[in-house]
Amino acid sequence: MNRSSILSLLKNRVVLICALGYFVDVYDLVLFGIVRIASLKGIGIQDSDLLSSGTLLLNWQMAGLLVGGFAWGVLGDKYGRMRALYGSILIYSLANLANAFVTTLPLYAFLRFVAGFGLAGELGAAVTLVSESVPKTARGIGSAIIGLAGFVGAVCAATLGGLVSWQTSYIIGGVLGLGLLLARVKIGESQMFLTAQKKGTAAQSSILKILSSPSTMWKYLRCVFVGVPIWFVSGILMYFSPEFAKELGVQTSILAGQAILWNYMGSILGDPLAGLLSQKLQSRKNGLFAFFALGLILIPSFFFFLRNSTAEIFYFTCFLLGIANGYWTLFVTMTAEHFGTNIRATVTTSVPNVVRATVIPMSVLLLSLKGSIGSLSGALMIGMGSVILAILSLISLPETFSKDLNYVE
Repeated sequence: MNRSSILSLLKNRVVLICALGYFVDVYDLVLFGIVRIASLKGIGIQDSDLLSSGTLLLNWQMAGLLVGGFAWGVLGDKYGRMRALYGSILIYSLANLANAFVTTLPLYAFLRFVAGFGLAGELGAAVTLVSESVPKTARGIGSAIIGLAGFVGAVCAATLGGLVSWQTSYIIGGVLGLGLLLARVKIGESQMFLTAQKKGTAAQSSILKILSSPSTMWKYLRCVFVGVPIWFVSGILMYFSPEFAKELGVQTSILAGQAILWNYMGSILGDPLAGLLSQKLQSRKNGLFAFFALGLILIPSFFFFLRNSTAEIFYFTCFLLGIANGYWTLFVTMTAEHFGTNIRATVTTSVPNVVRATVIPMSVLLLSLKGSIGSLSGALMIGMGSVILAILSLISLPETFSKDLNYVE
């Protein structure tokens, strides 16, 4: 694409509003990791229970993302992409505000579930809407713009989390979401969806369409596997970075907020690089393979070369891992391109949230391996296994670059 085409996408109202929505989405997801310890201490959780309580909240949030991913996807395919976007941002904005006033762990867990349920609809519906609204040769760049805004939201969350109280951080996220909801009122629906609706194919959409077809289900699962390494790094390595750093003998105490900040700063660089590389190579798959190769180098480096290192080297490694994680929106775009209009929102909304929810089995597996081989060896095994599985899955998927998306399953 030439420079003028990229500038026109930056001025495109659909792309801009969807990008701002993902900004708020990632802000909330990252904010929880950053204020985890402060908020838990604020409601009276003892230091000895911080890890178990934090894991409980994380798993409830991921469960909400998983349930919401399917709910919003089905809604987006049956009633429209915009209705899914309206509902999701309203729910997670209100949940964000409510999080600022929690006083007990059970209430906190419930609100993280509600927030996760709302957040689940944002990225998939946004990428689906943009993919169906911009020229097919520009889909990668449009999605990269969305992803870039999301990663900026992560940096803002990490920055604000260190400047204001955890309650104020949640309130800011809620207010931003409600403001964005008003800005979305004038955005039109996807023409591809409207065409499918007129033909009657949109109303037939259901998760059963995916489950009832072995070939479609297998394709769905392979798309999920492609994204798992991202959430191994984000949901395991970064979330529990203080604990890993202590075992590695890092010379200075590591803060989860700083690790997450540096990781997402790397992703801000990696996300547009992934989109641009995909455009340059005219291939989604080759662009993704390049990032998997980087992950195969950096994940072992985290465990073998950070022993007795300084905090600066630790955070720099988090930054590099963020670059390797920068294929998130490219992965979501590729997922959208693999399925027809009548189930595209269901797939594109649920797949990223199924990927996020894999943090649950990965964290459970990590805890079970901790007693036998240690948390460091266990995490390394899980991380390398996730990358190898992603590579094998991508090899068997067809190329989708410039694929015409105006079709139904």
